[in-house]
Amino acid sequence: MRDLRTELTAEEEKKPYAKYFHKEIVNPNQELMEILKKGPMDASKALMPEDIKHLLDSEYDEVETGYCVLPNGAGYVAVNNKFPGVTLEMINWWFAWHALEDSRYMLWFKKGHYGISVSDEDRAKILNPATPMLEKFQGRTHYVIEDAGNGPEDIQISFLTPEQLGFDTEELNSKKVTVVSGNGVSQSRAGGPKAPAIMLHYFREIPGGVESRSRFWMGYQMIDGKPCKLLPDGIQVPVQAPMGLAFHNVEEYSNLAAILPDLYREMNGEIS
Repeated sequence: MRDLRTELTAEEEKKPYAKYFHKEIVNPNQELMEILKKGPMDASKALMPEDIKHLLDSEYDEVETGYCVLPNGAGYVAVNNKFPGVTLEMINWWFAWHALEDSRYMLWFKKGHYGISVSDEDRAKILNPATPMLEKFQGRTHYVIEDAGNGPEDIQISFLTPEQLGFDTEELNSKKVTVVSGNGVSQSRAGGPKAPAIMLHYFREIPGGVESRSRFWMGYQMIDGKPCKLLPDGIQVPVQAPMGLAFHNVEEYSNLAAILPDLYREMNGEIS
C-alpha cells in the first residue's frame, strides 16, 4: 500500500507547475454548498442509470445538485459545476495530463488527492503523440489515492467510452460536449469491502466557459453497456457516502476551474 503523500518531493518542486500545488485552495462554489447543506434531495427526482441518455436531450433536470440514497439502497450524487474560461479541449487535456504524475493529481486538490498511477501500457498510450486526445483517457485506468469525503481510499477508475454508457456516437458528435465516465471501485484504507460506482461527468459549453453535469451511482457498474446493481438486495449505502462525495466534488472542481485555464496555457496543451 502506497503512503499518503501531502507534500511534493524535491524533484517535484522543480516542475513548472509546482506553484499550483502551493496556491491556496479556492473557496468552493457557495451556491452549490448551500444546496447540499440542506440535506438529502427527494430520491424520486434522481436520474436512474438506466435513463442515462436523458442527459443528452434535457436542458436541466429538476435537481442538478443533490444527493440521496435510492429506494434500492444505492447512493446517488448530482452536481452542476461551472468552469468560467474553460474549454472542452482543456477538459480533455486535463484528464489525460494529470494521470502521469502524483504531483499533477495533488495540485488539483491537495486536501484530498494523495497520489495517482497508471500501467506502463496506458502510460505509453497517453504519451504517444499518435493517440487521439480522447483515447488518452477513455479506455485507460487510473489508480488514485483520494479522500472523496469519507476518509482516504484506494480507488480504481476504469474510464469508459460514451458508447459503453449507451450514448449514440452520431448524436454526441452533433453536440459540443465531452463525456468523462468510468467504473470506479473504491476501498477504504481503514479496511472494509470494495465499493463499486458509476461516474459520469457530462461537460458541455455554456456562455463564457463550460459546465459539468456530474452523476454518480454508488453500488452500480456498467457491464456490457448496461448499468448493473452490484449492491446486494437489502443492503443500503450509508447516506454519509453520497453526501461526502457531493461536497468533495464541489470542492475539487471549484479548485480545478480556478487553475485550469492558466495551467493549460502554460503547458501549451501538450501531454508530456
